[in-house]
Amino acid sequence: MTRWKLTLEYHGAPYCGSQRQPDVPTVQGAVEAAVKEFCQQEVPVTFAGRTDAGVHARAQVAHLDLEYKTKKGDVRDLTGFELTKAINAHMIDEAVSVIDCVEVDSEFHARFSAHNKLYTYRVINRPYTLALDKGFAWWVKKPLDVEAMQKAANYLIGEHDFSSFRDAECQANSPIRSIDRFDIETKDVMNGQEILFHVEGQSFLHHQVRNMVGTLSLVGEGKWTPEDLESALEAKDRKLGGTNAPAHGLYLVRIDY
Repeated sequence: MTRWKLTLEYHGAPYCGSQRQPDVPTVQGAVEAAVKEFCQQEVPVTFAGRTDAGVHARAQVAHLDLEYKTKKGDVRDLTGFELTKAINAHMIDEAVSVIDCVEVDSEFHARFSAHNKLYTYRVINRPYTLALDKGFAWWVKKPLDVEAMQKAANYLIGEHDFSSFRDAECQANSPIRSIDRFDIETKDVMNGQEILFHVEGQSFLHHQVRNMVGTLSLVGEGKWTPEDLESALEAKDRKLGGTNAPAHGLYLVRIDY
C-alpha cells in the first residue's frame, strides 16, 4: 500500500464545499469518484482542511493510500506522474485538477502533519462592475483606505480568542487561534486597485478569514475605526463582529509541512 500526497487546485463555485456530502457535488466527492473510475476501488481521500462552498484553492493538499492492481490481480508500481494523469483523465468535466502527486511516508497525514496555511482574499476596488474577475474576487465599489485596514489587521496578529470572527455554527472545540501574518497588498488596476489580504496561521475557525476581511472592509469604508475592530476582537462575541465577506474572493494558497 502506497501513500500519495496530492496537491489540488479547484474553482469552488460548482461545489458545496470541499468535504464529501451526500447528494451534492463536492471537491472530495469528485476526486474520489475519479480514483474509483481509474482503479475500480473505493479509496477515501483525506484533505488538509475544509473549504466552504464557493471558496477556491490554488494548492489544497490531500492524501490517499493505494495498492494498484492490474486486471489479472498483479500489483503494479505507479509514478506520481502516471497517477496524476489517471485521476485528471477522469475529472475532465470537473473544476478540479491534480497539479502534483508524490509518494510519501505512511506517517504523513494531509491534515495533522500541516503546520501552516496561507489564505489570500481578493478584492477589486473600483467603481465599475467585474467581468473577467466575476466569481473570482469581491467587487467593492466604495474606495477603501488600505492604510487604515492594515492598522486594524495588525490587531489580529498573534494568539487571540476569535469568537467575534467565527461562524455561529462553528464546531471547533476552542476559539483560540494564532495568526502569524496579516499583510494587505495592493496592485493597480484600471480605474481602481486590487487589494490582496494575505493571512497565515496553523489553523482557522469556520468563516474566520471571511469575517475578518468583511470587518476590515468596514474600516476601509470609514464606518469603523481600527480601534473599533480591536474592541470587537476583545468582546469575544460574534454579534459584535463585522460582516462576512463573500466566499468567491477567498483562496487557499499554500499549506506547509
